[in-house]
Amino acid sequence: MDASHRLLIVDGSNLLFQMFYGMPARILNKDGKPIQGTLGFVGALLKIVRRVQPTHLVVLFDGECQNERTALDADYKANRPDFSEMAEEDTPFSQLPDVYAALDFLGMAHTETATCEADDLVAGYALTYGDGMDVVITSFDSDFFQLITDRVCVLRYRGDNTVICDPTYIAEKFGISPAQYADFKSLTGDTADNIKGAEKVGPKTAAALIRQFGTLEGVLTHADDITKPSVRASILQSTDRLRLNYQLIKLGASASLPFGLDALAYRYNGITTTEVLVGIGVK
Repeated sequence: MDASHRLLIVDGSNLLFQMFYGMPARILNKDGKPIQGTLGFVGALLKIVRRVQPTHLVVLFDGECQNERTALDADYKANRPDFSEMAEEDTPFSQLPDVYAALDFLGMAHTETATCEADDLVAGYALTYGDGMDVVITSFDSDFFQLITDRVCVLRYRGDNTVICDPTYIAEKFGISPAQYADFKSLTGDTADNIKGAEKVGPKTAAALIRQFGTLEGVLTHADDITKPSVRASILQSTDRLRLNYQLIKLGASASLPFGLDALAYRYNGITTTEVLVGIGVK
C-alpha cells in the first residue's frame, strides 16, 4: 500500500454524544427543530478531515443490538443512562437521521452495527489495514489505545486542544506500551463501561505490575511473587474477574467489515458545515 494512503476511522456515536452534550445550549433551526448535535457533528468532522487529510474514511455507529460482551457480563455498560425514559428530542439519537443525511450528502461511508459494537469494527479496520497504511481513529474511548502502533494513532478532538495519541503518548502517560494497554486496563477496571478492576490496584500499581510481568496472564501466573501483601491478596482473589475483564476489553479483528477499502475512498472538496446543513434542508 502506498505510504500516502491514510484511513480515518470515526467513532460516530462517540463524536455525536460529545457534540450533542458539549454544545452550550440547544440550537433550533428556523422551523424550531433542534439541530445542535448535527451542527456540532458536521463541524467537528470537517475540521478533523481538514487536519487528517484522509484518502479513505469510514464513520461507525453503535446500533441497538446485543453483543458478546453483554452475554459474558450482564453488568457490562449497565451504568449507562436509559434513554427510553427521556423525551426523544432530549437524546442524541433524535438527530441521527440528520447526521446520516449529512454523511450521505458528503459521500462518506457509514453504518450502524448489527451484531457487535462499533469498537469491534473500528478495531477490525485498524488491524486489517494498519500495516499497509496510516490509520487515524477519532474517539475519546480509551479502549482504542491498545490499537496504537507506529502507523495507527488515536485523535481526541477538542478543537484547538486536540490531542494525537501515539506510542510515545501512551508510554509517557501510563508507563507501558500500547500492546499492554488491555492488560493494564483489565487490572484497573473501567468505570465508563462498568468494569470492576482489582481492589488496591490503581494505574501506577497496574503499570508497575505489567512492566514487571509483561502481561495480565503473567501477573496472574506469578501473583505469589508480588511483593506488596495487599496487592498480592487482591490479585489472587480477583483472578477470574480479571480474566473476564480482559475478554471484555481486548479488541480483535474477528468482526466482519461492512465495506471494502475501495468503498471508503474519500477526498475533501472544501465544503463547509453551512453548505452541508443547507444541502440536507436543516439550516
